[in-house]
Amino acid sequence: MVDLVLGILAAIAASTFYSLGIVYQAIDAKRTPSSEHLRVALLWNLVRRARWLLGTGLSILGWPLQVVALLLAPLVVVQPALAVGLVVLLLAAQRILGEHAGRHEHLAILAIAIGVVVIGLCAPPRSTTHTSEKLTITIVLVALAAASLLPYVLQLFHRSPALVTMFGAGLAFAWSGLATKLAADDLSHGHLGVAVAWGLSTAAASGVGVLSEMSALQSRPAIQVAPVVFVVQTVVPVVLAPLLLGEYFSQTPYGGVPLTLGIALLLAGATMLARSPLLLALMAGQHAPAAAAEARPPTDRGAPSAEPAGAAGPSQRPSEPRAVDRAEAMPAGEEAPANAQAMSSAEEAPAKPALEWVSESSDTTSRPPASTAETIRSSPRTEASEPSAVTTTTSPARAGR
Repeated sequence: MVDLVLGILAAIAASTFYSLGIVYQAIDAKRTPSSEHLRVALLWNLVRRARWLLGTGLSILGWPLQVVALLLAPLVVVQPALAVGLVVLLLAAQRILGEHAGRHEHLAILAIAIGVVVIGLCAPPRSTTHTSEKLTITIVLVALAAASLLPYVLQLFHRSPALVTMFGAGLAFAWSGLATKLAADDLSHGHLGVAVAWGLSTAAASGVGVLSEMSALQSRPAIQVAPVVFVVQTVVPVVLAPLLLGEYFSQTPYGGVPLTLGIALLLAGATMLARSPLLLALMAGQHAPAAAAEARPPTDRGAPSAEPAGAAGPSQRPSEPRAVDRAEAMPAGEEAPANAQAMSSAEEAPAKPALEWVSESSDTTSRPPASTAETIRSSPRTEASEPSAVTTTTSPARAGR
């Protein structure tokens, strides 16, 4: 029983690394061009990104922990227990995004926890021998490999349905899970060379699975991709375990019914949790301030205004002083401008857009020289009662024709 508990803990640790790795990988996968769909160019693009390499490194660190888990617990327990990594991701999402999980997330966590406990209590005995003939194992693994490569075959005919790509990714990861179990069995018997061979084949299958999953994330949101991939990569090894590995459900309490229900409950919880908005936001690379800014109306997002700080907007600009007022405000003995009446009539006309120049010799309009426009921008606005020289001579509302 102690080995079983330690095996479950090792599986949880492995799933944590796997889940964190896929988050970093998914963020960069969504930013790659769709023309690289299911192509080696996609991997070549991703391997040059530091964040994607970090995610790959975390996934690689999870594999030895999965091997340890399979050395201590049966595959029927270890493979479903990998769903606990989603719970770790949810906790990380709450901390990073500053959000709190809702009722659905809490129910999903409860379902996963109950499922893990039931599977642990009803687990079949761990087997380290391959009950099937080598030919049977070979046929099953070749069939899995062919099915996982189906999206690439369809790509040659310019047909690559997203659902097929998702299933292909799940089948590749399922192949990887079975190969990891076979590597752990050979390692326990001291067959180091065979175990290394299974490990290399696991790496190849995982590479195919990653490329398929990254390609699926290019065309479909994570809320559709993650549940499909997880369910396929969990159910297929569990279903094949009695045939290939001798882990029979009939050897568990009540003929395997509680074990089956526990696995079903765990899968339901994992599927529900994989659709959580918190996890989707985390996989999309969003953060709390950015998400809050997106949620606010455009007028509240603090966009820089075209007007200088402290200046009134176009609809709030103080009324321009009339020419007659400036004439009355002139010192005694000075004559008001002869064209004051023309200036007054021009000011009553609708204001023209900023930086538009009105020629005094014709009715045509033209743009001011760059130096004049720069002067207009840089000159500070003054109070209505004390217009600046620049404002008085260059404002379209005051320019005489």
